[in-house]
Amino acid sequence: MNDPYETTEAHLERLLGRALNSFDLPDATIERLDSALAHASSLHSSHHTATLHLATYRHAYLLSDGGSLVLWELVHNTGRDSAEQHELYTEESEARLAASRLPAGFPGFDGADGADGAPCGLVGGLNGRLGSGPDCGLDTGLELLASLMSAPPTPLPRMYVPEDSADHARRVLRRAENADRPGEGTARRLKAAFAHHITQVFGRQCRVEGKDAGFTLYEHAFLLLDGTETSLWEVEHTATPDGRHMCEVYGAERTAREAMEHRARVR
Repeated sequence: MNDPYETTEAHLERLLGRALNSFDLPDATIERLDSALAHASSLHSSHHTATLHLATYRHAYLLSDGGSLVLWELVHNTGRDSAEQHELYTEESEARLAASRLPAGFPGFDGADGADGAPCGLVGGLNGRLGSGPDCGLDTGLELLASLMSAPPTPLPRMYVPEDSADHARRVLRRAENADRPGEGTARRLKAAFAHHITQVFGRQCRVEGKDAGFTLYEHAFLLLDGTETSLWEVEHTATPDGRHMCEVYGAERTAREAMEHRARVR
C-alpha cells in the first residue's frame, strides 16, 4: 500500500478513484483533503478464508493547517466474480460495520484469526480486552450467556479524540433499531460532545436456536463541554429471524448485556 515515491496528491487521486462509495464522503472531508501535505498508510487488520479476503487500511494525512485526518479503507472480494472492491470511511467503526454486513462477513470483525486460519468468534477491536485463542470456535447459547455477565467493566482512562463527536453520537443513535433506545434527552445532551472514544468490550460467535449468530458490544464514550462523561452502549448482532445484521443502543452497559442475553435465549 505504501509507495515512497508517490505524492500525496497522486495517492489521494488513486484512493478516491477506486472507492465505490467515495461520493458518500462528506464534502467537508474532501475539502480538507485538498490541503493534505503528507500521508502514511498502514494495514490495520486482515481476515482471509477460502472464500473471503477482507482487509482494513488506515490512511493518515497531515494537513496544511497543522491538523490531521484519517480515512479507513475496506478492501474485500465479495463483488461480482470475486473482484476486489474498495470502500472508504471516515471512522473505523463505520468500516467495521460495513465489514460485518458483507455477505461472508461476521459482526465484530477486526482481523482476528483462529489458530487454524478460520475466522475466530472471540475478537478484540479498539482497545478490546478479549483476545482470540486456539479454542475460538462457536459457543453454545449457554456458554455465551455465561461469558456475557462475567466480563470485567470497561477500563479507564480513555484516550478521547476530538473529531465530530456530536455527529458521531447522532449517527450511533440513528442506526439503533430497539424501541427502548436512549431518547431525546440523551440526544440533546450529546450535542455538547466534543470528543469521544470507542472500545469493543465484547465479541462472540455462537449458536442460537441451531443457527450461527454473532454478538458484539461497543462502548461509545463521550466527553462533554461541561467536563462530564457519558456513554452509549451499542450491541451489533445477527440473532434475528432472518439472520440479518441489527444494531441496538442502550444507555447502560448492564442493560446492553441483558439485551444480548435475551437475544441469545430467544429469537
